[in-house]
Amino acid sequence: MPLSTRVLLAVFLASGAIGAPAAFQRPTPSAGTTTGAVAAANAFLATLDAAQRSKATLEFNEKTRVVWSNLPSGMPMQVGATERNGLKLADMTPPQEKAALALIATILSREGYQKAMEIVDADQLLETRSAPTRKPGAPIRFGRGEYYVSILGKPSATEPWMMQFGGHHLAINVTMAGNAHVLAPTHTGAQPASYTVAGKLIRPLGDENDRAFELINALNAEQQKQAILGYEVRNLVLGPGTDGKTIPPEGVRAATFTPAQRTVLLALIREWVGILDDQASAAKMKEIESGLAETYFAWAGATTNGRGAYFRVQGPSVFIEYAPQGAGENNIDHIHTIYREPANDYAARAARR
Repeated sequence: MPLSTRVLLAVFLASGAIGAPAAFQRPTPSAGTTTGAVAAANAFLATLDAAQRSKATLEFNEKTRVVWSNLPSGMPMQVGATERNGLKLADMTPPQEKAALALIATILSREGYQKAMEIVDADQLLETRSAPTRKPGAPIRFGRGEYYVSILGKPSATEPWMMQFGGHHLAINVTMAGNAHVLAPTHTGAQPASYTVAGKLIRPLGDENDRAFELINALNAEQQKQAILGYEVRNLVLGPGTDGKTIPPEGVRAATFTPAQRTVLLALIREWVGILDDQASAAKMKEIESGLAETYFAWAGATTNGRGAYFRVQGPSVFIEYAPQGAGENNIDHIHTIYREPANDYAARAARR
């Protein structure tokens, strides 16, 4: 099947427009369980030859797990750094790719998997647009084939290990430590932020945008005054390459929110937390809700939906940023976001136990 056809198929499958084969569905018997993830990881590895397996598998340690990026293929995070771990989709056979996608679908929620595939398909659109102007022999930077899958450590129901899936504007890092499944740190982005397939509008990060504007406009005048920062923010403050850094909270405290405002805030947070399997995301949302009074919401930019605006959610156990790229209220077609868990990125709490 040609790559362009597979890209469109992935969008239709993710949106439920046509019947989905097993590779694109979340496997019902094992979804959301550590044993299911282990089985899917081993099934993927079993499809690889020795050379491919050496690329796809690495040790799980402090050096390997921090190798991820939001940049296009071929652009390392820093001079001398490896750009990404793993084996890319372009170097897999169709059965191997099917097994890789099944692994991702097992570890993520149905909605999380759909979001990831829509981000990949947006990048394929970038590749389609850039291909006519690429010089002969120049490397491919964008597109579905430039997304990597890696497994760090030995898949285990008890010992820590990690699955990474990433490429341009996507870095999903899920650490499994027994029953603890941790999504942080994970980067999601989109360019273009919206596109159309078969007459259907696709917005990979559309709900994140809409819920945030709903919240800022649900605040009263005093709350908005506290929430809106006195300066412009053009990019993520704690994006890729900033592990271990912290910033003081700014904005309005959710302790001042009405029950209705808290409901909107939790729905906004769930857009990131819900990328992970349902069981793990439900547990995480319960933890976040327990510390909601000490959670802050900060905003920079226009308050009218359809304009560019930066926002941040910062609490005891969650840190989220959403940052349109570039200056001005009209820069809405290129988005970066980050999801982190203070003191628990890469399942640090489970590792300490």
